[in-house]
Amino acid sequence: MPATPEQGRGERDEGRAQAANVDASAPSPLAPRPSVTTILGFDYGARRIGVAVGNALTRSARALEVVANSEQGADWRRLDALLREWQPQALLVGLPLTMDGAEQANSRNARAFAAALGARYGIAAQMVDERLSSREAASRFAERRARGESKRKHAQTLDALAAEIIVETWLGNLAAS
Repeated sequence: MPATPEQGRGERDEGRAQAANVDASAPSPLAPRPSVTTILGFDYGARRIGVAVGNALTRSARALEVVANSEQGADWRRLDALLREWQPQALLVGLPLTMDGAEQANSRNARAFAAALGARYGIAAQMVDERLSSREAASRFAERRARGESKRKHAQTLDALAAEIIVETWLGNLAAS
């Protein structure tokens, strides 16, 4: 016996309710999703820490500045100011590895810095393989000098450029996954 319009509507409504129950745990494509938008990346060094900011939506990064570091530790006041200003959802620290992927002395220092960032700001810092980032930063700096955009006296910005490359690497890995 054919279904009446009333019965058909009831079956459709029941089907929607079942679908709604099935999909209730899945986020709606229209619902706002918590996501990482702003990223701060760090190129840790014994004397200087390069800092860069990235945006996951635009998949872009740019060097910000270089923060002092010494035996007494990082310039936490300056780092505090940068985190207040940028309010990142993710922190990245470059992990210096040898070309064959082994850790070295500075790897432990970078990991300790990442742990200190996480403890201080309540955001777990992620480690990013930074092999060849310093070489790439030097190449970019040389290109900018050749175009007249940078001068030799700006060489300290190499660490910030390396941090920019660290953020770009992470964004590239994010896009690939």
